[in-house]
Amino acid sequence: MRRLKSIHGEWSSRGAFFLAATGAVVGLGNIWKYPYIAGQNGGGAFLLLYLLCLLLVGMPLRMAELLLGRRGRGSPPTAFHELAVDEGRWRAWAAVGVFAVVASLLILSFYSVIAGWGLDYMWMSAVGSYRGQSESAIQGVFSALNDEPWRLLMWHTLFMGMTTAVVSRGVQRGLERVARVFVPVLFILLAVLGLYAAVEGNIVKAVHYLFTPDFAALNGKVVLIALGHAFFTLSLGMGTMMAYGAYLPEDVSILRVSVWIVLADTLAALLSGIAIYPLVFAGNLPAMQGPGLIFTVLPTAYGHAKYGDAFGALFYMALVLAAWTSAIALLEPGVAWLVERGMARAKAAMVLGSVVWFLGLMTILSFNIWSGVLILGHSWFGLLDMLTGNLMLPVIGLLIVVFVGWMVAERSLRQELQFRRGVFRIWLSVLRYVTPVAMLLVLLNALGLIRGAYDGSKPISAG
Repeated sequence: MRRLKSIHGEWSSRGAFFLAATGAVVGLGNIWKYPYIAGQNGGGAFLLLYLLCLLLVGMPLRMAELLLGRRGRGSPPTAFHELAVDEGRWRAWAAVGVFAVVASLLILSFYSVIAGWGLDYMWMSAVGSYRGQSESAIQGVFSALNDEPWRLLMWHTLFMGMTTAVVSRGVQRGLERVARVFVPVLFILLAVLGLYAAVEGNIVKAVHYLFTPDFAALNGKVVLIALGHAFFTLSLGMGTMMAYGAYLPEDVSILRVSVWIVLADTLAALLSGIAIYPLVFAGNLPAMQGPGLIFTVLPTAYGHAKYGDAFGALFYMALVLAAWTSAIALLEPGVAWLVERGMARAKAAMVLGSVVWFLGLMTILSFNIWSGVLILGHSWFGLLDMLTGNLMLPVIGLLIVVFVGWMVAERSLRQELQFRRGVFRIWLSVLRYVTPVAMLLVLLNALGLIRGAYDGSKPISAG
């Protein structure tokens, strides 16, 4: 099998890749979804189930994506094409990589708008706008924000400018530099916020909610929720790990680095729960997930807490950093693909950044001026969220499993992974027989085809 070389360069070290990949997977879902679904579905028992799902779905698929990227040494379409050629398979498999790039750009278009909410709340918290406000009053503030397209557009433009600027500088001078600085800052902020919440909030009730095991709460529906979150939280199916894997040095163990990424992602989710729920329970506020938690309940809690203005601003800074490092990873696969087709990186970043900005503008307008316009019964924002999370990502993930598990020769996989024979057989068996079934369940559940199981959460809220 050919040994290819990436035209984009490589990560300077295993540590640099680990930080960049951690930044890619730690996103909004770690902060606003995992703590709630854990607390509502068995606490510590759900955590154990979730870790098992990560082992059976997240880890095998994560390793498959990294393997694809490093072996193909290019963007998702290029990686699929190169491996298909080497293995004598149908070259149309490259279309899976194209779909992954499209999905990542569509997700980024509304992810940026949500990050803009975070920027606005960071500023408003810092100047004390939420001090002493009731939950209903802050709900009105959030509604008013979405009624102001120019304000949303300002933050969306700023966030996309930040993201495009980093990606335009390449792997080591852009992606790696940001990851080396801001991923550690993100975890430090989450730890500080957790300590603050433990002191100022009801830490006993929060720990009970998040960690006390209730095995009686586990059922088929909870298993599907855990499976879905294990898939979405690791940014699988978006092409980000294929792109990042293309820059991975040959001497880095895919297994070892995958384990560390999964552990870091889980740690971020647990820290987020400790940072949020002590304050929520201390204020006798409702436990919930998603935008309602972050942009209504939590500002109310910070608004009535000691030094809440400062720590509220720090929380939204952490939220924006998590979104930013994920957004960089979402833009990179498409930019890498255009570079491979002959376009200069700076121009490619500007072109795709502009496309994403325009799609984000449509999302903004769907909150206000176009709020009455429905496509297949959905707003523009709802349509993109449903299309990417409920359909594209699970299908892409399933196709990746089929391609790596059944289309790539075992000798090629062994050569790339360098596993001991026993470990390799276990990984391949799980990838071939367990992960596809789990992925099919994720897809059917996301589409609402498993009666009584779908929890109604937004796909992007999970990842």
